[in-house]
Amino acid sequence: MAGQSDPHLTLFSAEEIEFVAEDEMVEIVPNMRMDSLNLICGDYGPFYPQIATEVPLWLAIALKKRGKCAIRPPEWMSVEKLTQTLEAERESQGSFQILPFHYVEISKLLFDHAREDVPDMYLVRSLIEDIRDVRFHKVETSLESIDTRTSAVKGLLVL
Repeated sequence: MAGQSDPHLTLFSAEEIEFVAEDEMVEIVPNMRMDSLNLICGDYGPFYPQIATEVPLWLAIALKKRGKCAIRPPEWMSVEKLTQTLEAERESQGSFQILPFHYVEISKLLFDHAREDVPDMYLVRSLIEDIRDVRFHKVETSLESIDTRTSAVKGLLVL
């Protein structure tokens, strides 16, 4: 994210943004049986072996670390969907394609904690980085355009 290298230019640190992203729901496939978890933030489960269920990313990672489940990557993380998104990003200069707000953080967490659950992980990582780069370029181009227009307007006001 722009400005994250300078702590004075951002409201949240990378760790805080990642923490917020951990509330996104993902699908897991448990390999154990467990009753429902009744937590302050919600009820999750019951969990049955080989029957998919949705849980927050933080819970999926905790279960994965204990060897209790596999995490199914979100549909938008498939090579096919990301390739389509990248092509559409390159074609449309005025807008962004639809991806989850925290797509970078979600993918980073999955790469760090569930790499074996992400098919074609290296290609997926490369596509996500390419999408991010195209988006940064769009933003930079738009900001330069605004700066140019602002300078032109300032020049007219001086006359």
